[in-house]
Amino acid sequence: MPTFCISHFRFHACRRFVSLQRRLTSNQLERMASGSCLSVFKADGYAVYVLFLLLGTYLLNQLDRYTLAVSSQPMAQDIHFGDKGCLPYNSTFSSEYKDFCVKSEKGSGEPERNKTTCESKTPHNSTQHVCTWDYDGTGSDYQILAGPVFILVYTISGVPLGFCAGVFHRRNLIVFCLLLWSTMTLLTGFATKYWHLVVLRFILGIGEAGCTPFATSLIADYFPETLRGSAFGVYNWGIYIGYSMAYAFGNFITQANIDGKGWRWVFWIAAAPGFVLGFLMLLTMKEPKRSETSNTQAIVTHPQRELLREKFLLLCRTFMRPSLLILFVAGSIRNAGGYVWAYNTQPYFNKYYPNTNVGEYMSWIPLVGGSFGVVLGGFISDRVIKNRGFYARVWVLLFSQIIAAPFAAGALFLKPPWAFISLIPSNIIGEMWVGVTLTVVVELVPNTIRSPAVAGYLFIISIIGGNVPLLVPPLKEVTSLRTALYILYPGLYLLSSVFFLLTLSSLKRDMRRAKEEEEVIKPLLPETSTEHGGKTL
Repeated sequence: MPTFCISHFRFHACRRFVSLQRRLTSNQLERMASGSCLSVFKADGYAVYVLFLLLGTYLLNQLDRYTLAVSSQPMAQDIHFGDKGCLPYNSTFSSEYKDFCVKSEKGSGEPERNKTTCESKTPHNSTQHVCTWDYDGTGSDYQILAGPVFILVYTISGVPLGFCAGVFHRRNLIVFCLLLWSTMTLLTGFATKYWHLVVLRFILGIGEAGCTPFATSLIADYFPETLRGSAFGVYNWGIYIGYSMAYAFGNFITQANIDGKGWRWVFWIAAAPGFVLGFLMLLTMKEPKRSETSNTQAIVTHPQRELLREKFLLLCRTFMRPSLLILFVAGSIRNAGGYVWAYNTQPYFNKYYPNTNVGEYMSWIPLVGGSFGVVLGGFISDRVIKNRGFYARVWVLLFSQIIAAPFAAGALFLKPPWAFISLIPSNIIGEMWVGVTLTVVVELVPNTIRSPAVAGYLFIISIIGGNVPLLVPPLKEVTSLRTALYILYPGLYLLSSVFFLLTLSSLKRDMRRAKEEEEVIKPLLPETSTEHGGKTL
């Protein structure tokens, strides 16, 4: 699963450790650490209703984002962009000769890469040409849409939008963002030129960037501190549901080919729920009272300029610590592997196993595997630190990626359905890293700069990881798509484990330094409320 959605996987891990600075009792901490997602139903009924509205918003956020990945081939053939490959001549031959056209006659198992050979192919005992050289939904043009056009604006826009959450009406802001990205998704179904897709994808990134900052701020005010972790857990299920739904929509609706506009209907149908949900939120969702208001006076009386200056300098010094630098590199590499696979799963199976219905498997494997993996990672890391100490979390990161890598490679080495079966443990074990890494970052930095530190971490791994898919086309040209994915999918899993191991070497020294530097800034901070939490985040 792309961790590209990573922006707030298991955000409740942050809340759990931030609560230490808010002087919660040990009993409260135990309840937060052991609470399940079901505990959110202990909250006010209206708060639970709002949570499910936000879950639906996040679900649509992921659905509209990854619809491109599963509709790339018919879209490319219609609009004409990206690389070309050997494909069946028309729908009459499509089901019968998919495998015949795609595979090379050399018996290597690799796709046919020669136009002349492709167009001269004839089935056994026949003189009829059934193959054509057409766009296959891969190449640099596709990777640009999947990566830089979306990721750059998505990550950069998230920073100013996050500040807006503390000033403006958050319900109206998240509804505006929802309607904006839904409109862009709808208009994508009408695109006729490649530049149309670039512009629409760019604006889609701006709209989607506001989803999690506004949603997490609302959840924090709707739920008491002891239930926020569980509430964030429910919210993050939207990642897996939306990603899986993208495969269901992209495959089954395209195959239905409604009015001869199969891929366009995918975007139209994916966009429609956003308008309904947006107006429902306007009619039924209230802006909650901000929990930070009780601390306003205390904050105003402090020298904010000096405080911000000290926080900024502390953040810069913290980010230059070897352990954090190496951890950021490790997270970026692992995130890149997730992005590469997320945006190349459909093109890969279309190219090597064209008769396979990817939607039958990918509509549920990320949902089941990814959801369980995030929970499992938190559970294991919380247990091992009791006996092994804080460093055990990094060992969990290290071994999870080493164990997941062979299963990820199995998805490329094996044929369907075994390739998809191999993806199940790959998702379960491979996705353990998300919440655990975020927790390590939170524990490595001083309490006073945890929020900007987490934001910086997410920004870095998204910017780097989200652009690595651009390496797929040149590697594919030199080798093959399968080899390129071996390098950039399981290969990056293993490479990230090396950097997780290197993180351990300087971890102890940096944790001691974090405690010392926090004492420098503490005198500048206002007193925080133990009931609602302060402004130190």
